Amino acid sequence: MSYLETTHNVYKAAALKPDVGLCCTTNPIWELPGLKIPKIMQEMNYGCGSTVHARDLTNNPKILYVGVGGGMELLQFAYFSRQKNGVIGVDVVDEMLEASAQNFTEAEALNPWFKKDFVRLEKGNALELPVDSNSIDVAAQNCLFNIFKTEELKKAIAEMFRVLKPHGRLVMSDPTCEQPISDELRENEQLRALCLSGSIPINDYVRMLTEAGFGTIEIRARKPYRILDPKHYNTEEIIYIESIEVAAIKDPMPSDGPCVFTGKAAIYFGSDDYFDDKAGHILYKNQPLAICDKTAKALKKLNQKDIFISKSTFHYDGGGCC
Repeated sequence: MSYLETTHNVYKAAALKPDVGLCCTTNPIWELPGLKIPKIMQEMNYGCGSTVHARDLTNNPKILYVGVGGGMELLQFAYFSRQKNGVIGVDVVDEMLEASAQNFTEAEALNPWFKKDFVRLEKGNALELPVDSNSIDVAAQNCLFNIFKTEELKKAIAEMFRVLKPHGRLVMSDPTCEQPISDELRENEQLRALCLSGSIPINDYVRMLTEAGFGTIEIRARKPYRILDPKHYNTEEIIYIESIEVAAIKDPMPSDGPCVFTGKAAIYFGSDDYFDDKAGHILYKNQPLAICDKTAKALKKLNQKDIFISKSTFHYDGGGCC
């Protein structure tokens, strides 16, 4: 049995009988005016973070969500979209699609504004999406890509890039790990299906996104997630797994490489009112400016003694140098 077959079976079982502990997330459930999320959707929230961000969802966007789970994030996206077929949910597991459809019936009864036809459920594979090219404003996946091995992951990212409109956003939440993970753990089909042993370092994750053509990357959150310990797993040391929330934007690739925002800021504290680096960045006195890692590196090369550059916080919430 391949790891993809094992994954299929894990999520088939989770669709037939909700598994509350399958992907524990520390994110609170969105509390929005007029939004009531059925309990069953919360129990089937098989993700490691959130991909729903209000700033991505203006002007009636067309939204794609891959790996539907119990439908909770689809419902949250529909809250902002509120149009027929405004949200497309794609999943390869028939039972998960059926469970989501049933959950939307309950959601419709709880939410007067919601109509089931706001969400269109499609059977499909993340490696070959049943969606037209350049047709989606916001694409999302939560704790799905972590399952894939390298070649499948490249295909999945390329498919998301294909379906997005220019300047569209791929919003993701996935486990990551900065420590080495043994081949034995990585080849463990069950652990990979559970979004654990497929975790890769953040820099590798970002590189795969930029190699697919995404010109802007935003690291929006980095949180503790899970531990693989020697008592329960075949490892000699404790392995610490985090979850990150990332937005990859289909901007043109700059000639000097992608803009990757990891939560750095620059603060000018000199005697003038502002500092102009002559490269498109103006720093006003004692006003922090969010900067991408590339701009941080360029500013450091200037050896300007009155500019402070903070370390990466791995939390970026918009604005800044690009």
